[in-house]
Order: sequence, then C-alpha cells, then structure tokens
Amino acid sequence: MKNSILALAILLLTTVTALSQTNKAQNTSTIVIIHGAWSSSNDWQHVSEDLTAGGNSVISVNLPGHGTDNTAISVISLKLYVDEVKKAIGDKQNIVLVGHSFGGIVASQVAEEIAPQIKKIIYIAAYVPKNGESLLSLAKTDAESHVGKNLIVEEKAGIATIKKEGIADVFLADAPAKVAEYVSNNLKPEPLAPLATPVTLTEGKFGKIDKVFVYSLNDHTIGYSLQQKMAKDAGIQRLYALPSSHTPFIMFPHILAQIIDLEAK
Repeated sequence: MKNSILALAILLLTTVTALSQTNKAQNTSTIVIIHGAWSSSNDWQHVSEDLTAGGNSVISVNLPGHGTDNTAISVISLKLYVDEVKKAIGDKQNIVLVGHSFGGIVASQVAEEIAPQIKKIIYIAAYVPKNGESLLSLAKTDAESHVGKNLIVEEKAGIATIKKEGIADVFLADAPAKVAEYVSNNLKPEPLAPLATPVTLTEGKFGKIDKVFVYSLNDHTIGYSLQQKMAKDAGIQRLYALPSSHTPFIMFPHILAQIIDLEAK
C-alpha cells in the first residue's frame, strides 16, 4: 500500500511542478506559515522565499520561545501562540494557514477564532485535532512514532526535550549528515504547557473551513497511519504525499512551496 502511495506521490510532484509553471498569476491570498514544536520560522526560509518569488504574500510566524525569541517558559501558553498568529494576521482577509506538526494545533485554534478571515488550512505532516484534543492526547495514540522513546519531560521546568542521539531519527532521517548534526546541536527545549492544552473547536466555525493535508510518508514523528486517520476524521479530501521524513521543508522545499502556491490560489 505504501509503495503505491509513494508512486502516486512521485507522479503528483511532477503534476504540481507542471501546474505551477503555467499558473504564475498574482495570488490575492495571504499565506501564514506556522512552524511546529522544536522548530522556528527560520526553518521555512526556502519555502517562504519560493512563495514570495512566485508572487505570494507570505507571513512566517515565529512562535514565542522559539528560534531567537527568549520569551520566558513560564508565560508561554497555547493562547499566547494563537494570539501571536492573530496579531500577525491583523485585519487581513483571505488567509491561507499553513501548519506543520504542532503548528496544525495552533492553526486549528486560530481558524476557529477568526474563521471569517480564513480561506483554507493546509496541514503539512501536522496534527489535526478534534474539539477537546491536544498534541499530547493525539501523540499517545501514535504507535508508529519514535518520539516516545526519545522524549524527556521535565515537569518542574515546564519543558520537553528530545534525546540528542535521537533527534536526527525523529525529525530528519533523510537530511544530509551536516544538517542533522547542526539541528541536533542546536535544538531548544519545547515549552510543555501548549502541548498539553486542548483546543476548543466548533463545527460552525473551524468545521466549515476548507482543509488540505500533505502526508510525509517516512515520518518518525507523526506516523503515517495517524496522519491518515486525522485527515479522514476531519473529512479532508484534498490530499498530497511527499516521500519525506517529518521535515519536508528541508528535503523538498521547492515542491512543498509549489503545493502551497497551488492550493493558495
């Protein structure tokens, strides 16, 4: 089954490339990228540059406590993340939210709270929650994930980390050795509270927003089976697949940008 999906993914990459070459019109949407846990907006630089070069308006949000932001762990919450994204959006309309991994949780809550401004959500190897679910509640159902055996939770400090020797396998098993080494040496602890906070979603707002899912077929963070289940449960019918680990923005940035560009039109 997975081999047939992989073959379809390769065919799809060719199709998306061809479509993108014939569709260079200025996009009237604003694409808002929300990175995942243990990540930052900087990781999406190549995708953002491609999208901008293609005529898109792009906002790549750096969540508090990530990248070079040093917001204190004690004040970081899911609400703070959601408010940061809403602040970046302001009064803009026709928003296409792009959520990767935990960014899918944030994107879902943002969409619920400002639904009239949201055109679409594109989930990329992301968690797609139902009302009352959190990242941790979803992750506990994932028998294929490699996170559990590498996760270190420090409840007193309010952080979660991944064992250094497991970082490459969990997040970017297909990346060049130098990239994997850099990430392993520079990964910051993740604030724990947002990961455990359930979302509040309604069918009348979040449920009515158009959704797309991009599978990462060789993902050790969110297993392919869970990705399929979440997409099915959410009724997502527009599906793409990339033969990548959990970080397709590293190995397939140009193809990923083309998919986003196509879906944002």
